[in-house]
Amino acid sequence: MKIQGIAAIVTGAASGLGAATARALSAAGAKVALLDLNVEATAATAREIGGVAIACDVAEAASAEAAVASAADAHGQARILVHCAGICPAAKVVGRNGPAPLDGFERVVQINLVGTFNMIRLVAAGAAGLDPLEGGERGVIVSTASIAAYEGQIGQAAYAASKAGVVGLTLPIARELALLGIRVCSIAPGLFETPMVQGLPREVQDGLGASVPFPPRFGRPKEYADLVLAILANPMLNGETIRLDGALRMQAR
Repeated sequence: MKIQGIAAIVTGAASGLGAATARALSAAGAKVALLDLNVEATAATAREIGGVAIACDVAEAASAEAAVASAADAHGQARILVHCAGICPAAKVVGRNGPAPLDGFERVVQINLVGTFNMIRLVAAGAAGLDPLEGGERGVIVSTASIAAYEGQIGQAAYAASKAGVVGLTLPIARELALLGIRVCSIAPGLFETPMVQGLPREVQDGLGASVPFPPRFGRPKEYADLVLAILANPMLNGETIRLDGALRMQAR
């Protein structure tokens, strides 16, 4: 897909992978709507790139519907969705105080998995009504999974399950939306420089980065954004979850 002048939506755009992707899309000529609950941080990035910031709870139907409608009012119906919104709390199934609270598990799945489906259904429905571009393409959707979907660590049951669900969504939705000319892929990042890990002590960060075979460091959000651009550019990428992890395979702990 040629990005110049195309309307795009990026969720989780306040920081990390989402902010980097919004910048990359804008630099490539897209009209970007940045969605996040952190409106202040999102607005700062939007001003920087000439985009529009919109408050959105991806896990709530009415909030997402209103946000997608606002994005369409600003830039026209989006052909591109890059869904980066998510959370990663840790909790053991059985801890010192007994079984893990069920509502914690439900919250992670609601935001990470249900939120992904929520945004896909809305953007896909809008893109389906657009005229096809060159090659018959109407849109491209990129979701964010995680290598935890394959090698979830102790304490990551909810996160790993939610991201495995994102992987599981990718192929059947790609097959369905292929009939409409909409491609669907997911990216499964490994260890990346995001707010989720930047709060860890420096020695912990250094140890985790060194565990990546090559390059022996955390991934950079721009490298995630670069892969998004590659997916958009290559029409044969469809129905696939791409690991972006420097050959890392997570251990149990």
